[in-house]
Order: sequence, then structure tokens, then C-alpha cells
Amino acid sequence: MLSHLSIRNYLLVEQVDLDFAPGLTVLTGETGAGKSILIDALALALGERAEAAVVRGKAARAEISAEFQIANFPELHAWLDETGIDCEDDTLILRRTIDAGGRSRGFINGSPVTLAQLKHAAEFLLDIHGQHAYHALLRRPVQRQILDGFASASALLAEVNATWHAWQAAAQRRIHAESFGRERQIELEGLSSTVEALLQLGEDVARWEDMQAEHARLAHVTQLIEGSQAVISGLDEDEASVQAQLSALCTRIGQMAELDAELSEERQLLNAASANVAEAVHGLRRYADKLSPDPTRLAALDRRMSDMHQLARKHHTPPEALPELREALQLRLLKLQTEDDLEALQHAEQAAWTTYEKLAATLSQQRRKAALELAASVTAAIQELALKDSAFHVAFYPVTEARAYGMEDVEFQVTAHAGLPAGALAKVASGGELSRIGLAIQTALSGVAGVSTLIFDEVDVGIGGAVAESVGRRLAKLGLTRQVLVITHLPQVAARGTQHLRVVKQGRGEQVMSQIEVLDSAARVEEIARMLGGHKITETTRQHAAEMLAG
Repeated sequence: MLSHLSIRNYLLVEQVDLDFAPGLTVLTGETGAGKSILIDALALALGERAEAAVVRGKAARAEISAEFQIANFPELHAWLDETGIDCEDDTLILRRTIDAGGRSRGFINGSPVTLAQLKHAAEFLLDIHGQHAYHALLRRPVQRQILDGFASASALLAEVNATWHAWQAAAQRRIHAESFGRERQIELEGLSSTVEALLQLGEDVARWEDMQAEHARLAHVTQLIEGSQAVISGLDEDEASVQAQLSALCTRIGQMAELDAELSEERQLLNAASANVAEAVHGLRRYADKLSPDPTRLAALDRRMSDMHQLARKHHTPPEALPELREALQLRLLKLQTEDDLEALQHAEQAAWTTYEKLAATLSQQRRKAALELAASVTAAIQELALKDSAFHVAFYPVTEARAYGMEDVEFQVTAHAGLPAGALAKVASGGELSRIGLAIQTALSGVAGVSTLIFDEVDVGIGGAVAESVGRRLAKLGLTRQVLVITHLPQVAARGTQHLRVVKQGRGEQVMSQIEVLDSAARVEEIARMLGGHKITETTRQHAAEMLAG
């Protein structure tokens, strides 16, 4: 609910601060007083386009601030949390500044925001129904949205939208498979060949370093055998071998250590050296026993390593990275094989279409049922609003191809007179009739979810008398479930308000300013009397005004 509006240096307004009440608030004033200024200023706070010309006189900037109470707006709270905007005490303040140079800035609860974010927040809060909004009623997409809102079909509509996109995606995958089948088949064949070659390498593909070591050993086996024997001979078999000399030296140092204990460490070191040499000789003999030329195995290693080198060069990767290459190519091959399965793709597309078709049919049924109720409600309302012989209809037209919003377009139609065929709203309704039909629709929508604040401008253009009484009753009824603000020149409408604001134009030197004031009971009688009788107010008009307010 709109709770407060503050306007500074906007057009003819120097400073205005207004508190708003629930129910129906009426805004009146003489022609030219600037009744629309309040609505236009509020629209700026909600993100509408601004120009430098709106800044009053020689002021540096104009500023408009609108405060809302949002205790029962869970979706708005969720959006604020997602956007990172703090909201304490369920109070939301939208603020807009426009400097004399035309630069504009927007704020939500003190946080700088874009105009798009201001507009998005406003969508949860308030609708302004001026001539532009009435003309929006002429567009089929807007009419469909109104019907869906009346039918409480938002959740089902979201499902239809999601399944339509899923069906479109499945169709695109099938079309892509059909269109690029030849290219995919060529890639598939090449990948299959490469993966098969990698699989034929078996576990060897992961043993590159071990294979290199084995190949080096087999390629130099003669040198390794001769070298091992030479080292064994030098260490243990020759007359002057290292082991023989170490044995003699160990004996000698042992005798010396018996005479001087300080040589015990050196004795241990020489004994250890003798033991290490013996261990080395033992290990070399085992190694030499295993060595033998194996030209068959060497040739096999040559072939296998050559195959691995060839594959690695082909795919610009080192041989040791072949395991990762094999895994990546297998995944790609699996994806291509799946995509290439046209039968599976066609089945997936059909399944997605079936799901969409079922949900869209359910949505159509829900729309058609709601259309009857909406038509009856709006027809009753417009007949009360001086369109006595008129009737409201909701027509459905099948779409040429399935849409994200369902399988039909919606058109609002009106029968202007009994016996005449129904025609599209755009072709049958005049401007005044359109505003009253808009009011009738809003009254019908008042029982379903929607924004909590509605503003009507020019809803009573071209009417009077009993019709004006009906418009007033309709607005008052709407005010029982919503906060409603209406600009009016009709006393029958103004008398229905639970809050009454008056716009007056005042002169201050060479300046002209608009002031907005809240009227008390006595002032309301005077204002209604003025609206009834013009500038000449008599006791009779005052009495008539008081009776209207009492009724």
C-alpha cells in the first residue's frame, strides 16, 4: 500500500508531503490546477522516463519519494533479498532525483538502483490506469495476461512455458542431428578408429615410462652383462679384488683396535664397508643372472612404442598423456553416438511435445472456464456504467503453431447493441467506453491476486448523472479490497472517497504553484458543492453536497 508521497521542486509543486489511507482516495481540483501532477510525479518514482523540464523554476533538482508498506509481498521481499537491498519494518521507499541538467538517479531504501530495477519493484506495488493503460487493453497479449490473472493460472502458465522450451530444445537437437548428420558421421568414424587404436594398446597406454626403461635395458643388454661381470670381478673375484683388500684391512684394524679402543669407530666403518661390498656383489650377481638378450621382446616394444608415438603426434600430445586423450575421446564418441541416434531424438521430441500438449490443454480449459465468469462479471459492470445494451465477450483463436503461452490467442470483444455481432475492443469501444470497460475489468479482478494499489486517471470522462453514480459505486467497491486513487471531476465519484485531496493553484509574486491539501469534512462539503455548482456556491448546493457525502 502507498503510505506516503513527498514531492520537491517538480513542475508547479515546490513542496508537498502526503499521507495516504487505505480504501478510495479521490483527487479533485479546478481545470488547470494540475491534478495530474501527483500521478506524473509518482510515475517518475516508479521508474518512468524523466526530462530536465520537470525541474521547477531555478531549482537545482526535483525529488520524488514514494513510501510503501509491503508486509504481504513475499515475492517482492524475495527479489529485494536477491538484489541485496535491505528492507526493515516492511517499509519500501522508492526515490527519484532529476537535476536541472536532466541527469536522473534512482534509489530503493537508500541503495542506488537502475531505472529498470525501479520499474521492476513498481510492478509488485502499483498500477496506473490512464489513457495509455486503457489503450494497452486493446492489445491481445495484455488481454491474455488479464484473463490468466483472473483465472489464477500463473503457476500452470509457468509450467506450460517451461515444457514449451523443453520441446523446442528437443526439436532443435533432432533438427541439428538431421542437418549435420554427414559431418557427424565423418567425425564419428574418425573417432571410432582412434579410440579403437587406443584400446588396442590395452594397459600399455598407461605404462609409457616403464616401457621406455625396459626398452633401454634390452637395447643395451650386452653392455649391461659385460659391465656387471667386470664390476663383480673387481669387487670380489680378482686376486687384488676390493673385497680381498678390505678383508685384510679389517683384520689389521681389528688387531690395532685391540691395542687402542679409540680405533673402534674406524674398525666398525671398515667392517661395514666390507659388508656393503659383499651385498653389492650379491645384488649384481642376481641382476646379471636375469640379463639375457631378447630380440623378440625388443622388437615388440619397438612396434608398440612406435604406435604410441604415432598416435601422440597425430593428436599433438606427449605419449605419456595418451590415457587422458583416450578418456576424452571416449566421452566425445559416446556423445556423438547418442546424438546420432535419430530414433531416440525423435522419441524425446515427441515425449516433450506430449507433455506440453497436455499442460497446454489444461491451461485452455482453465482459461475458457474463467472467460465465462469474467465475461459475465464485466458485462454486468459495463451495463451499469451506461453501456446498457452492451455485452463483454472473450474470444479464443487457435494459434498457427504452439506458443510458450499456450495454444490460443485471446481477444476481448464487445457487443455495442443488442442484435449486433461482437467486435474487437479496439474497433468497437470509444475512449470513454474503454475507460469504463477498464474499470469494470479491474473490479472483476479485485477478488484475485494483484497489486494492492490502483490509480485511475480520466475514468469518468464524458459521463454524468446516474452513470457517474455507478462509477462512484464501482470505485468504492474496488476500494474495499484495494487501495484506489482516482482523479475525478465528478461530484458523484468524489463523494465516495474515504480520503479527499484537492489541488489548488496559487500565485506567489511572478510564480504560480500547485498545492495539494487533505480536506476535512467541512472542506469536503465545500469542494463537492463547488463541483456541483461551479464558482457560485449556494446553501442548496451545500446541502446537496452534504447529502451526497452522507449517502
